Amino acid sequence: MADLDALRSRWQHTLLAARDDGPHGTRDGGPAAGPPPEPSRYADELLRRWSEPQRRYHTVAHLTAVLDHVDLLAEYAADPLAVRLAAWFHDAVYLPERSTNEERSARLAERALPEAGVGAARTAEVARLVRLTLTHDPADDDRDGQVLCDADLAILAAPPSAYAAYTAAVRQEYHFVPDDDFRTGRSAILRALLDLPRLFRTPHGAREWEATARYNLTTELEMLSTGGGTEA
Repeated sequence: MADLDALRSRWQHTLLAARDDGPHGTRDGGPAAGPPPEPSRYADELLRRWSEPQRRYHTVAHLTAVLDHVDLLAEYAADPLAVRLAAWFHDAVYLPERSTNEERSARLAERALPEAGVGAARTAEVARLVRLTLTHDPADDDRDGQVLCDADLAILAAPPSAYAAYTAAVRQEYHFVPDDDFRTGRSAILRALLDLPRLFRTPHGAREWEATARYNLTTELEMLSTGGGTEA
């Protein structure tokens, strides 16, 4: 069970550190119109989104795991604060039947962060990172993208029981998709991931997670090809 109070505290710490101005500072190069709203307002709204009933895997537990992995990988990021903010927003909009979740999540960040006191440059970086989670294929020189994508994909390197729980939760999110269609779609996603030259781009991810993740993905793909792994 995710600790919501701990998450609220993490959000407040990150947002206050990421703001470009203090109580009497400037925002985006001009005078601040006034102090931005309290961080708790945004935490409550984000946590409400992450707690929506259609979610089975993309929940506050997933948010917590991604934040924990960002902390683990933070030394590799150019702007760890932007990556942490992107983790909060990357699945803030999540409707399993839609294909525009990443774009809508990025737009939510573009609306909320300036109001919360985050400058234009960092807001743009957060939105870019959120959109990157559509492909999980950051450039070789994209340090922030590598950290966020590795943190988001770390579940792929989970031990067998945790990986099985992850795949079961994903299937539950797509309970409305017939088994044959789910196998086809999920298999395509797994093949696309396996076709990437590297699943993990940070040194830690490449060293600690790559081999296990590829084993898990290959095993799941084999199960899907024999008609397994589709229980909703």
